[in-house]
Order: sequence, then structure tokens, then C-alpha cells
Amino acid sequence: MISAISWVPKGVSKSAPAVAEPPSKEEIEETLKSGALERSGDSENEEEEDMNVDASKQNNEVARALAAADALGRTSKNTNSGTSFEDITDGLKELDMDHYDEEDDGIELFSTGLGDIFYPSNDMDPYLKDKDDDDDDDEEIEDMAIKSSDAVIVCARNEDDVSHLEVWIFEDLDDGDSNMYVHHDVILPAFPLCTAWLDCPLKGGDKGNFIAVGSMEPAIEIWDLDLIDEVQPVVVLGGIAKSKKGKKASVKYKKDSHTDSVLGLAWNKEFRNVLASASADKSVKIWDVAAGKCDITMEHHTDKVQAVAWNHHVPQVLLSGSFDHSVVLVRISIFLFYVCAIYSNYIFRS
Repeated sequence: MISAISWVPKGVSKSAPAVAEPPSKEEIEETLKSGALERSGDSENEEEEDMNVDASKQNNEVARALAAADALGRTSKNTNSGTSFEDITDGLKELDMDHYDEEDDGIELFSTGLGDIFYPSNDMDPYLKDKDDDDDDDEEIEDMAIKSSDAVIVCARNEDDVSHLEVWIFEDLDDGDSNMYVHHDVILPAFPLCTAWLDCPLKGGDKGNFIAVGSMEPAIEIWDLDLIDEVQPVVVLGGIAKSKKGKKASVKYKKDSHTDSVLGLAWNKEFRNVLASASADKSVKIWDVAAGKCDITMEHHTDKVQAVAWNHHVPQVLLSGSFDHSVVLVRISIFLFYVCAIYSNYIFRS
């Protein structure tokens, strides 16, 4: 299922995206302490129970096989066949299959007795058939390159209970044909509902290439599209701070966070650090992405807010649509890339 899609302007993506470094031990411990993985605990327990059941079944099957082999061994003494099961057992003991993988230190396998030989280059190695590794590497780098003429599309989708972002490349070939393929993808922790591209320079410099993702969770994640194999978002806006399970289940949200699914996102092209969000908690929020905080929370709707959009000609004007059958036009005072909590609204009801 494809739930959201966003265009990336041509020429914005890096021609050679970098490969993200794996998270450090401290970052992993921080993620575990945050409780982000607690929601999957139930399913993990179920999997452990299934594994225990499978293991017990396997042990029972092994026990039955051993008992059968033992019985066959005893009955073979009374038969007149040429080969007894005891002979087979003795042969297996001589082979010592339990220690088959263990090699003696004094034995050199696949060696001429002269010890290991190191070849300075692949061309000098007589046993290496594929010696064009450099050419393969060049072809791989060329395949991963994003040209300024390529059209880049970010697709949020869910397949087999796995949610992810896919970065698609649409290119025009020299022979006049076109080609479309997935360049790389990002695994998401929750079902995605909406996306918004933004170029706020969150990592310094003049520009950026990021995608904001709203999901079934109250948090808004912002991912770097110029990184491959990324496992953590650059910024997380809002979300759950703590959650407790048991008889008295309780959830504590981060300051000024949404408390329900994020249904709509809109980035302000004029004020590049400003992001608007619509939520099922009936609120519209204005975020300062660079500071990672919410500056304005508007609650003029009485039902879930489905969509938000900035005016292309007047960047201070925001439009929001809700399940309460109303469209609200809001004018917000924005200056110096910061949002002030001064706004007026105009409500149009259907």
C-alpha cells in the first residue's frame, strides 16, 4: 500500500549519497532507555513462545529418533544381514563427525606446503578468475549516482507489515527510453500517513535534502535523503516520552507534542525552518524544525484535521481542512524565521 508521495526538486539530491555510519553504543542504549521498542514487546514475547514450542517439538522428535535408532540397534543383533547397525555406529565413531569442522594447527588445507602466499595484485594471483573488480566498483558507483536531470520521488509505503520510505529515480536514457527504479529505502517504525519535503539546512550549509514523515504515532520524523542505510531520523518533533503498561496503562507525551496520529504536513518554502502539521487530536501545530520545538498550537477545529497547506504567494497564510466539515484560513505573523503566537482565522463551513 502506498500511503504518501512527495517530489524532490531536480538537482537538490547529492550525486553520490553517503553511507550512514552505524549507531554508537551510547545511541543504542539511549534508544532502549527511551522505550521506543517497548510497543513491540508483545509480539516479541509471542515469537519467543513460538520458538520455545518449536524447540520442544524438535527435542521430542530427536528423542523419538534416538529411541528408534536404539531399538533398531538392539534388533539388528537377531538378524542375519551382512551389515549390522553396530558396524555403522562404529564407523561413524571413527569418522568423528562431531569434530569435523575442527582443524589441527599443524595441517594446512589447500596448501603446497610452502605456507600462505600473498600476491601484491589480483593480476598475479593465478587462482583468481574475476580480476576486473575495479571495473565492477566503477559500475556500481555509476549506478548509485543521481544526476541533476533525474527526477526523484519519495514514496511512503507499507508491505507485509513493514513500513518504509523508498527513494525512486526516474531517468531519461540516451536512446530515448526512460527508466524508473528504487535508489535506496529507509525502514520506518510506524505506518506512514503523510510526507513533506523540506530543504531546511539542519546539518549546516545553505541547503538540505530532508523528508518529514507523519505516521500513526504522534511523533514527526525528519530523515536525511542524502544518506543511505540510515537507521535514525535527524530530528523527531514531539512523540511519546514514557509509556507504562499494566493495569493502569499511561502515556506521557513530550512537550507540545501531538497526542494522536499525524495526518497532514506542509513545509513553508519562504521560511524554511517552519513546518505545519495536522493531527487526529483536532489540532494544528506550527513547528520550528531547526530548534526542534512547537511554537504555535491551534485548536479551532472540533474534529480530526486531515490536511494543511501554505499559500504559495502569501507565506504567512495557512489553510487547514477538518472532518468537522470546515476549512480554516489562518494568517500567522512570522519574522526572522521564527513563529509568533499571533494569528487570526477565517472559517468556511460546508
